[in-house]
Amino acid sequence: MASLLYQTIEQISREKHIEPEVIVAAIEDAMIVAARKYYKTEEDIRAKFNPDSGQVDVFAVRPVVEEVTDPKKEFTLAEAKKFDPNAVVGGEVVMRRPTEVLGRIAAQTAKQVIMQKVREAERDTIYNEYNGRVGELVNCVVKRTEGPDVIVDLGRAEARMPKREQSRLETYNIGDRLRVVIRAVDRSAKGPQVIVSRADPILVQRLFEMEVPEIYDGTVQIRAAAREAGERTKIAVQSRDKDVDPVGACVGMKGMRVQSIIRELRGEKIDIIPYSEDTVTFAQKALSPAKVTRVQIIDPETRHLEIIVEDTQLSLAIGKKGQNVRLASKLIGWNVDIKSEEEKRQEIEAQMSALTAPGTPLSELQGVGPKTIERIESHGVSTIEKLADMTPEQLTEIPGIGEKMVEKIQLAVSAYFQSLENVQPESESVEALAEQEVSSEDAADQADVAESTVEGADVAAEEIDAPTEAEEIVADVEAQSENTNADSPEAPEENGNK
Repeated sequence: MASLLYQTIEQISREKHIEPEVIVAAIEDAMIVAARKYYKTEEDIRAKFNPDSGQVDVFAVRPVVEEVTDPKKEFTLAEAKKFDPNAVVGGEVVMRRPTEVLGRIAAQTAKQVIMQKVREAERDTIYNEYNGRVGELVNCVVKRTEGPDVIVDLGRAEARMPKREQSRLETYNIGDRLRVVIRAVDRSAKGPQVIVSRADPILVQRLFEMEVPEIYDGTVQIRAAAREAGERTKIAVQSRDKDVDPVGACVGMKGMRVQSIIRELRGEKIDIIPYSEDTVTFAQKALSPAKVTRVQIIDPETRHLEIIVEDTQLSLAIGKKGQNVRLASKLIGWNVDIKSEEEKRQEIEAQMSALTAPGTPLSELQGVGPKTIERIESHGVSTIEKLADMTPEQLTEIPGIGEKMVEKIQLAVSAYFQSLENVQPESESVEALAEQEVSSEDAADQADVAESTVEGADVAAEEIDAPTEAEEIVADVEAQSENTNADSPEAPEENGNK
């Protein structure tokens, strides 16, 4: 007859779903730890559980050797004969150690070891059982709450439903029965290892499999699903039988099938969309209930789409807080830009006007040197018309252009537009125009050099604390610039060569 202790072990194994041998091994390990702590020995300690008597015997084991290297762990043959007359070299001497004297501290240590071993065995059992059931729909009962997390009872184990896996529309009370999907199994978690979800799209798929026989037997397939728990779900379905309507099969007669799922999800909206291999067709259906005018693939590599809808359909296509277009993007797996007909028309008009807009290059501007033109063009201004629209503050933001140069640019721009109004006489020769252009450009270059020299002189004056010398330099340079402008067209050319 089994002892009372062994009967208790069998009861614990049934409750915890652990093999009795695992608990027996835990008890033996606990007795070894307690005996080693009490006897303070380095000997090899072994324990043996007797299921009939319920007694746990502890033994000290020493090997028999010819030459002892560790007296605390080994016996010579002569020493071994004192304990066992039949001892031989190469054998072992087993000596029983009494357990009655272990005391309360040793018993408490053994209890802690047993509980730890049982918990580890229980966690291994739960992990091995539920790790292969990820994605499965299970029934559970709300057991308690721990902060924002909800702890549910799966029957054989507890599971945790974090805040992110809960539906926004639902509140959970102790004793509520729920259908959840197993999300993951965390082996290293301190609390419940199993993580369940009410917000995962797989939950909707499993509910449809239960309610729709065509999905369960594989006639209708759910190809994609996108969900924002508590708000809206979109699923794309496809039929393997041309005689079976996938959307109608999911909706059911008078909507009975889909309505039962909506009730289970506490009123969450569900859009059932026919799946299509054609991306354009699938995108048009995914934005349901909005009607799409056209779909354009912008970049196949980055999976970028542009969808155009009527002006009255734009708010419906975007949805509340962008929910409809966001779910559609998740469903088709493409990045979606949605625009109205009016927005697209304005965009095209702006592009056309940019392409056809007239503009005069800055190189035709008289009185401004090439270096200054390069600085302006590097700032993104390429035509005289754009330059005319810039304010003095915007011009001074360009590196290398000061207030004096801004005045020169404005005078040059004004002169350009005045020249358009006053057409030059045809009798003016080409050589004269060419010489005048060369003279003006060289003069502008000299003016640029003068301004840069002035600025350099100001800096040098500040550094060497000699403002009078800097002023003299500035005056000389300005006088030189005025003399250059007053000379004949050949004079600036010679100065430029210098």
